[in-house]
Amino acid sequence: MTELDVATLQRRLAEFAAARNWQPYHTPKNLVAALSVEASELVEIFQWLTPEESARVMDDADTAHRVTDEVADVLAYLLQLCDVLDIDPLAALDAKIDRNERRFPVPDGP
Repeated sequence: MTELDVATLQRRLAEFAAARNWQPYHTPKNLVAALSVEASELVEIFQWLTPEESARVMDDADTAHRVTDEVADVLAYLLQLCDVLDIDPLAALDAKIDRNERRFPVPDGP
């Protein structure tokens, strides 16, 4: 089995879309809209759960499968958007963490 990385997954997603001639539809606007829809489908699973129930969501096999699928859909559209816009998602996240560490320093003392 091949080790997974972001570039490999982005290539697989691009090949999947190309084989179906979907690239004309994979504009930034459409990908962001699809990302929003998939994120909303993930929210829907948790919508009426208590905090305690949400912490145990993966205990039920059917719900765990739904959560896993929606997480995959969200990640797929996010990676496709990054590919189309030439954004390195790992570098973007790393830079954002750096900015947040400066913006929200660790408080002094107890």
